[in-house]
Amino acid sequence: MRTSWRRIGMIGCGAIGSALADLIEREAGGRQALTTVLMKPARPRPRALSERVEVVYDLDLLLRSRPDVVVECAGHDAVRGCAIPILSAGVDLVVIATGALVDDGFRAEVESAATRSGAQLHLPSGAIAGIDGLAALRLGGLEEVTYTSVKPPSAWRGTPAEELIDLASLREPETFFAGPARAAAEAFPKNANLAATVALAGLGLDRTRVHLVADPGAAGNLGRIEARGRGGTLDVTFGGPAMLDNPKTSASTAFSLARALLNAGRAITL
Repeated sequence: MRTSWRRIGMIGCGAIGSALADLIEREAGGRQALTTVLMKPARPRPRALSERVEVVYDLDLLLRSRPDVVVECAGHDAVRGCAIPILSAGVDLVVIATGALVDDGFRAEVESAATRSGAQLHLPSGAIAGIDGLAALRLGGLEEVTYTSVKPPSAWRGTPAEELIDLASLREPETFFAGPARAAAEAFPKNANLAATVALAGLGLDRTRVHLVADPGAAGNLGRIEARGRGGTLDVTFGGPAMLDNPKTSASTAFSLARALLNAGRAITL
């Protein structure tokens, strides 16, 4: 008997959350429904939400609505504040701000909470392809993994990249960060969650190499995974437009979250 996430709760409803709410409404076919959204106090009700969705401002109220799963669309602070209570309550959690898990102590606490309650923490692939192949190659013995993130200069504004290069005057692509995934995710929390996802699927946070690139010719955001091991090699590139309301985030992020949620309601999954 398969488990179906019929009642979906959500944390945050900005650009990603609004797109996700629309996808669930259109694609769930009555099998699943977004029932409750947790938001910060004083935030106006998002237009993307149907009248059937309850908006709450307290985590306890979200849990009282009895969701089968909660999906996080609100960033690192939301993960750090909500992950353990949600998992301890026996509710599955889908996290897109995976950079919050680079803290080894916090990640261990999250895993312990899930183990005790029987709930699961799910990390969708996000705006990248090849996570399934990377995780498979890990079982065969990975030796080297590099993740490269290329975005237009505007996507790196408001980040430490501004202190490393002159974003406004770039005329050609420039790599402004090259280092381990842990450092990338910590320094660029709104831009490099995928660095953490790739690392957790493969060689880990300290052995996965990350390159962050500002490219004035980029029409959108692009991510590339290059991996080599005893079981084979992987070289995959995935690109697409950024979200209109948030250039730091790829539009396909919402598609990845929707896929993770909707798969649980189907008899055949891919």
